[in-house]
Amino acid sequence: MAEPTTWTVSPFISEVQPISASDEEIRRHLADAELQPLLPALAYATGDLGLLREDLRPDPVMMAMPSGTGFSDEQADAIRELALRTLIRFRDEGCRPAPPPSDEDLLRILEHAVGGDTTLGGSMADYLPLLEEELAHRGEDRRAPTWRKDEIAPDLDFRVLVIGAGMSGLLAGYRLKQAGIDFVIVEKNDDVGGTWYENTYPGCRVDNPNHNYSYSFAQRHDWPYHYSTQPVLHRYFRECADAFGLWEHIRFRTEVLSATWHEDDHRWSVVVRDAEGAEHTLVADAVISAVGQLNRPHYPEIPGRDTFAGPAFHSARWRHDVDLRGKRVAVIGTGASAMQFVPEIAPVVGELLVFQRTPAWMVPTPDYHAEVPPGLRWLYEHVPAYSEIHRFCIFWRMGDGVLATVQVDPDWDVPGSVSAANAMVQALFTDYIKQQFADRPDLLEVVVPNYPPGAKRMIRDNGVWASALKRDNVRLITTGIREITPSGLVTVDGTAHDVDVIIYGTGFTASKFLAPMKVTGRDGVDLHEHWQGEPRAYLGITVPGFPNLFCLYGPNTNIVINGSIIYFSECGVRYIMGLLEMALRRGKRAVDVRREVHDRFNEEVDRANELMAWGASDVNSWYKNASGRVSQNWPFTLLEYWQRTLRPDPDEYVLTG
Repeated sequence: MAEPTTWTVSPFISEVQPISASDEEIRRHLADAELQPLLPALAYATGDLGLLREDLRPDPVMMAMPSGTGFSDEQADAIRELALRTLIRFRDEGCRPAPPPSDEDLLRILEHAVGGDTTLGGSMADYLPLLEEELAHRGEDRRAPTWRKDEIAPDLDFRVLVIGAGMSGLLAGYRLKQAGIDFVIVEKNDDVGGTWYENTYPGCRVDNPNHNYSYSFAQRHDWPYHYSTQPVLHRYFRECADAFGLWEHIRFRTEVLSATWHEDDHRWSVVVRDAEGAEHTLVADAVISAVGQLNRPHYPEIPGRDTFAGPAFHSARWRHDVDLRGKRVAVIGTGASAMQFVPEIAPVVGELLVFQRTPAWMVPTPDYHAEVPPGLRWLYEHVPAYSEIHRFCIFWRMGDGVLATVQVDPDWDVPGSVSAANAMVQALFTDYIKQQFADRPDLLEVVVPNYPPGAKRMIRDNGVWASALKRDNVRLITTGIREITPSGLVTVDGTAHDVDVIIYGTGFTASKFLAPMKVTGRDGVDLHEHWQGEPRAYLGITVPGFPNLFCLYGPNTNIVINGSIIYFSECGVRYIMGLLEMALRRGKRAVDVRREVHDRFNEEVDRANELMAWGASDVNSWYKNASGRVSQNWPFTLLEYWQRTLRPDPDEYVLTG
């Protein structure tokens, strides 16, 4: 599919444009509006808080429904009419926005947007500092460092090595540059983008709306899709690298083999291998691992896997040189990647065999493949704060606003769910699946999950999955695979399935953090031996005994119900910059988290994860490591991660050097 050519030059939002549209043109634009942020944004733009009518406040329960807007049809009509009158008046009065609201008024605006003033375990007022920062509604980047090295430690040589030029690595480089710290980024690929460079399989796209899956300080009005495709996101990160001035700091086609801490000079020596295979040693005062969790493809341990005579590849290493037209193709796995590429290749191949171990819960998302309509783009470009408040609404309804639906109620004892709220989600999603497969009872009986929603990754769907599986040339096979042979696969019932191509849609080795690098800390301790298959870090960032080693998207920082990992990385990078500032201001070279702080935190995380759907369920999931511990997921609110990473506590660290 060709990408729409609506992209502007800069990855940053441009100034909101004055309104010159006619009354009727405005009315047409409003037909495409996202309603939840509309009146709050107009109240922000005009200063008229009377627009926040109680009878037009969204219903939080309706918003939680699949594809729910939070409004009845009558409310939607009333909102558009009120917005039309307001925009006409705003236009006729010269499009002069009101001064930024006070904190009290902003709180009223945000409470109206989410349909209430209470949150999980607190009030919306608790979120105000975070949301002001996320919205950047006064135009500033509040997460940028407020210090520079040449001001606080001008005589101390200090260099940082960042591993990876994906989303987190680019962010780390940008913040280091803002602080005037010398740094280099090493990247094993020949371009930036990380997962959005590597994953080029057909249909690859993000499952988080664009406004949420982008840097808070580098927003766009002109996203072509509601949910960006891989080419769009790759381009976004390339243009961010341009805007941030990072290209000259990146060493491409350079892979890290090992990193060793030297106590005598408080530095890391990092052995890398370049494109020609030569090994070099780089010296750095600090190392930031920005390799992420989903960077190493996982292949199933099926006997005979290496004996297959035809092309076989993982979705993350898609073979574009393999022509699938007319071929008999086997796909192993029905996770997120497979559910994206199977509908794309099904019309092309001769026959498609899809091997399913566990079905996924599908989240109904009608606009998943849709372009952003012209009217909505117009509103982003002409209504002050509309884009930012829409971002907040997404942040809320895909994060803390629905966290309660995956929390365990200890008194709930209904199979397939963990609470009354979770059971409601289960019923809604089950109804959706039944609608999709109503004409294929043979498929319906094997595509409805029997585990709680949230226990595994949930997949966005707009109907294409059912359409693909119902094709005459597609078969869904739920019998386990016994072995792979030179000609195909044999299931446990002894049936041989000869195929021309095998595609693995089997995910990543998510729990093997920093693999395959060898990392050696104080006293010669090997990080992977120290972890013994149980990766842990304080806030997902620091590990005791490994000074000045910082992780982004580290242990227990994955989010399940579609909060944005970019948000987590922004919080993590600010925390790392705070640690560097803390050390440099004191004339120290190294910072190491206290073991008791690290251990106490991980005990909290483990207890909390046990009380979430993904911890309580025994369904197979990449959220858990080999021992069954949830080593990936953050079980608390997004607010709590922001609060914990706002600034480091000096009492939690030992500074040396």
